Amino acid sequence: MSHRHHVVVLGAGYTGMLTAIRLAHRIRRVAGVSITLVNPSGRFVERLRMHQIAAGQELAVRAIADLLDGTGVTFVRGAATSIDPEARRVTVDGRRILGYDTLVYALGSATGTGKVPGVETHAFTLNSPEIAGRFAARVDEVAAAGGTVTVCGGGLTGIEAAAELAEAHPGLRVTLVGSDEPGAMMGDKARAYLHRALDRLGVTRESGVRVAKVLPGAVELADGRSIRSDLCLWTAGVTVSPLAADAGIATDPHGLILTDATLRSVSHPEIHAVGDAAAVRMDFGQLHGSCQSGLPTAQYTADTIARLVRGKAVKPFRFGYFHQPVSLGRKDAVIQFTRADFTPVRMRLTGRRAVWYKELVSGSPLMTYRYSKRMNLTTFVSKRGHATVKPAA
Repeated sequence: MSHRHHVVVLGAGYTGMLTAIRLAHRIRRVAGVSITLVNPSGRFVERLRMHQIAAGQELAVRAIADLLDGTGVTFVRGAATSIDPEARRVTVDGRRILGYDTLVYALGSATGTGKVPGVETHAFTLNSPEIAGRFAARVDEVAAAGGTVTVCGGGLTGIEAAAELAEAHPGLRVTLVGSDEPGAMMGDKARAYLHRALDRLGVTRESGVRVAKVLPGAVELADGRSIRSDLCLWTAGVTVSPLAADAGIATDPHGLILTDATLRSVSHPEIHAVGDAAAVRMDFGQLHGSCQSGLPTAQYTADTIARLVRGKAVKPFRFGYFHQPVSLGRKDAVIQFTRADFTPVRMRLTGRRAVWYKELVSGSPLMTYRYSKRMNLTTFVSKRGHATVKPAA
């Protein structure tokens, strides 16, 4: 290429980081292409391990600059505050302007706190290591006094957090509250194992209920009951950055960028969306936010951009789910294997083998980044899903 082609990646989470590193390797022999990665923090956050921080464990701090070392990717520390898709410009921290030819939108998602009264004031989330660390400090105080912690949200994050807290603090009374039964997406045997583990850890469950309000010392349920709660951890609901919608980029009602079969914006094809920030629809339904589906979208997008800058055609994105891995503290876990559409099959792992498997899954992104600097390592386990279907705008 005779002119410069600038790729800007917004967000250095699991998907943004892989997109930048893999793309750098794929275009290393293409002249005139540069990559800039933008992120508010200089720390790479392992979101798969946030519940461990909440339980008081100290994790290694990974610097984004270190992960990018040797790739040639430029790192800009700052928050993207606006996008001008017509001028193809991103404003960082309200003052620095970055022009782009191709934009990768990888801003991810966070736990939503605005829909239930009291959550923003009286509950903690796992949205950052700093918040999880402050929660851990409070847990120590509550556990020492023989108090109670309520984990709101019966999905995989809530289950892992409740189990981790109960194991780390045996004197703590932990209650898991959710609208669905914990492990509802699993097969009967895997779900039964999960519940036995929660029983062993002493985790009380309140299933099939909705939280109406979070108070300073209690959680009020929609059925009128109130649960004593010295400390509340909120893991229910998801929110995304309003940046795309504010810029006039086509989004769904939740703010996710609507994508075509090649994970490009249906309104602005020079914008690629990956991970939790993208509305990616397969024939079996829309992908839900997870590392399992996010890393393949990043791999695919890096490869797609590399082909496009060379003037080559691209094939539609295909993906199928493979498993539902759940840690149950540091000494137990359950892995439910699935069909491409995330429905369970008979195969499962439990106990020590499941602990090993879950640790392999949690550590796989960092391994993938390391090897992707010099080889095209795949993150796909299953491509049994049919091609994406273009969603209605």
